[in-house]
Amino acid sequence: MDGENEKTLVEILEANIKVDIAKYINFVSNPQSGAIATFSGTTRDTFKGKNVVELRYEAYVPMAERQIKSICSSARLSWSLEAIAVAHRLGSVPVGETSVFVAISSVHRDDALDACKYIIDELKASVPIFKKEVYSNGEVWKENREFLERKDEYSSGISAAGGRVCCGSKVKEVPAAKEKKSCCGNKTMVRDEEAECTS
Repeated sequence: MDGENEKTLVEILEANIKVDIAKYINFVSNPQSGAIATFSGTTRDTFKGKNVVELRYEAYVPMAERQIKSICSSARLSWSLEAIAVAHRLGSVPVGETSVFVAISSVHRDDALDACKYIIDELKASVPIFKKEVYSNGEVWKENREFLERKDEYSSGISAAGGRVCCGSKVKEVPAAKEKKSCCGNKTMVRDEEAECTS
């Protein structure tokens, strides 16, 4: 698909607005697609033995929307996708309700399934949406596991690809262009040629 014709919907929903799952599935539905893959992240009732009452989300909305759109564009470089919809709630999300939803359509299921996993993992690793878990006996701000893993890679100086990470934000992980891969396939390290490491 051309950049102009890409069918992508990204929404950060204000507090007290529930995720309308049918809306996003309808957005990605089309006659060309033989597959629609979805992911629905819901609030569970316990975490490590603690009773969870709700999750609360805050975000820097313009940056979060830009980052999610960038993730969607990256997914289109690696998989043949028809349409993508991503929604994330802000504010209080009680137990059993959806906080994040991803829907992707493609001609074949492998593309939709792999891209869906990639998008939710990248969203949790890099999008500035912040989560507080509220328990029956307290509350705590939480970092996503994917964010912590990414942070550990950079702080250790070794990337997931095994290469040296020395330039911090000058080094980006991007999917290999036009290369079909599984959800956990190879990534290509791209370095800013002007930033040379001194070590």
